[in-house]
Amino acid sequence: MFLHSKPIRNRDHNIPLLIHGQGVFLFKSTTLQPCAFTIVDANHTPCLDVEFNLENIYVINPHTSEPYLDKNTRSGLSPLSGAYYWFSIDSQNQRLIAGVGEVRLETAIYRYQFPILEGNKKWLESFATIVIPEDSHLVPLRMLRDPVTLHVPLYVKDINELTMNDIAKGNIMPSAHLNAISQKLYHCIAGDKFVLDDDDFPEFSKAIEYSIATPGLWCHKRLKEKETEFNKENPDKLETYLRITLGENNGESPGIPYVMEIWPTGHYSPVHNHAYSSAIIRVLHGSIHVKLFPFLCDSPLGVAEFGSADFKKGDVTWLTETLNSVHQLENRDTMTCITIQCYMYPENDILHYDYFDYLDGKKIQHYEPDSDMDFVAFKKRMKKEWNNRPQDKPLFSCFSFQ
Repeated sequence: MFLHSKPIRNRDHNIPLLIHGQGVFLFKSTTLQPCAFTIVDANHTPCLDVEFNLENIYVINPHTSEPYLDKNTRSGLSPLSGAYYWFSIDSQNQRLIAGVGEVRLETAIYRYQFPILEGNKKWLESFATIVIPEDSHLVPLRMLRDPVTLHVPLYVKDINELTMNDIAKGNIMPSAHLNAISQKLYHCIAGDKFVLDDDDFPEFSKAIEYSIATPGLWCHKRLKEKETEFNKENPDKLETYLRITLGENNGESPGIPYVMEIWPTGHYSPVHNHAYSSAIIRVLHGSIHVKLFPFLCDSPLGVAEFGSADFKKGDVTWLTETLNSVHQLENRDTMTCITIQCYMYPENDILHYDYFDYLDGKKIQHYEPDSDMDFVAFKKRMKKEWNNRPQDKPLFSCFSFQ
């Protein structure tokens, strides 16, 4: 799903579709004045004129002057900071779709379905190039090979879990459909033996719960120390989580690529992105609630989430630089949630932006992914705390951080 894409140089004014008749054009605008582009065929004959303005999206055939209107469209350009736009061409299904933010049906604000006719299909298949006027304030960002067709599934399953119903309903992402980087990460952490409570320490999750709930123990103290991590002016004890890292930073990811994150009950992250990386997230213990946003926005009213999902123990989800990339995590369960998160830059990324951008309530800030403790040292610490716990007192049935 959107596995093939090509970044666009800002000075390019003639942008070829990766395959004639299909693809998604991503762009932003430097002003709220109407911005336009033309789609031409291989002979440079204009096929479609497209304009985004504040009120709507206007698409017209320049030869027949026939407009292709969506009567439900009530907006086009967005006044919100961080907004960007996309336009999808789909000759096979004879459909045009446009939206704001992440490229997906949930963010679409314009749809046009042509009558299913062979003539329409051939005409759409002739679309070859996006042409941008020389004086335009439209800034091209990326061209995707595949058009927007179905909803993007969030849950990942491997070959031995996938059913015919999963494929037919389109609500599961087969691991084989992930991009090459995500597949590599998935196969590192999706195995049956990649578990928290192993033979070496079967009480690991209980020990973490105990350390969180007990004043003076490491998890409890470290969470207290992090209350100002994301907002120096307004400490928030719930906007904290622990990052336990596995291995070293080898230069292929924002921070150390493998991170075990610990989320006490009620704790959450700020809304943030992921440094244009791909990632796989697996729940090792408890459950996590994820809100998804179309783009990172620091306008006063912000931008509304377009979707959410809950992931329980064993579930796996994913993100790339273009999909599921802006989110907020929250533990709404009664037990601590523990996840393994792994990140890697795309193979063609030569800049390596090292920060997660996040919202501190007022503006976008930069967070350099760090480590609260190495995994081996952390596991040793939890064993020691667990073995030294009072033996004459009953354990909590439900731990909480105070």
